[in-house]
Amino acid sequence: MGASVVKSILLHLAIAGLLVATANFHMPAPKVMEVTLNPALPEPEKAVAAVTVDQQKVEQKIAELKKQEEAKKRAEAKRIRDLERRANDARKQREAEDRRLKKLEQQRRAKEKEKAEAEAQAKKAREIQEKERAKAQQAEKQKQEAEAAAKAAAEKRKAEEEALKKAEEERKRKAAEAEAERKRKEAEAERKRQQALQEQMLQEQLAAEQAARNKVRQQQVVGEVEKYKALIMARIQQNFLKDEKMKGKECRLNIRLGFNGLVTQVKSLGGDTLVCEAAMRAVRMADTLPVSPDREVFEQLKNINLTIAPQF
Repeated sequence: MGASVVKSILLHLAIAGLLVATANFHMPAPKVMEVTLNPALPEPEKAVAAVTVDQQKVEQKIAELKKQEEAKKRAEAKRIRDLERRANDARKQREAEDRRLKKLEQQRRAKEKEKAEAEAQAKKAREIQEKERAKAQQAEKQKQEAEAAAKAAAEKRKAEEEALKKAEEERKRKAAEAEAERKRKEAEAERKRQQALQEQMLQEQLAAEQAARNKVRQQQVVGEVEKYKALIMARIQQNFLKDEKMKGKECRLNIRLGFNGLVTQVKSLGGDTLVCEAAMRAVRMADTLPVSPDREVFEQLKNINLTIAPQF
């Protein structure tokens, strides 16, 4: 109902605004027709006739414009009356529709109330039935639960007895396995101890034999080194030119040899200058010196230090 009243007020306000706008509207004032005369002076009678005709046309035009304005005003007034009439009819229709809808709403609420009361009674009856059914179901459920509990207790007791039996059997089995494993580990430990002892004795024996072989080999290498040092000294002595001034004097040399005994380098490490010069000259004259084909012996001979002391 409130929305209808608002719409009616807005429609009336629109009509009032239209009327005000129409009232303020003025047709433009008719413009008197301007007549341009021929520069040449016409005859007096003809000129008066032309002015009279033009004035009549102007007045006729003004009258036509006034009629058109009046017609427009009448048409606008009629349009406004029609709008007001249609607005009034629409208002009456809305009011009638509102009354009809209000009546329908009242009827709907009455039916809903009756329906709600019927549903409430039906619900109450269903609740009573549900309570009775729930009581019966609860009693049946309690009975089934009691039976199930008794059955579960019996099964649990049986399962516990079987579990205890299995646990005892498992304990005995594990104890037997543990004892067997302990004996096996002890036997394995004893076997490994004996094996380790044997391996240790074997390693010690092998080490002793290797040490003996190394000692023999070292003695052999030392003997060979001394032998070839003597040979090298003999070769140098063969080329050494002695002088009385060298008596009681000596020189230390460093000699480097190739794998075939070739002298690759010789230098003095200190001593009498005359003896050192003669000794280095003797080495260079020899060109090659005796070396052993044995690798270990050669390794000790390829870079040797010798002391040269002339013998008189």
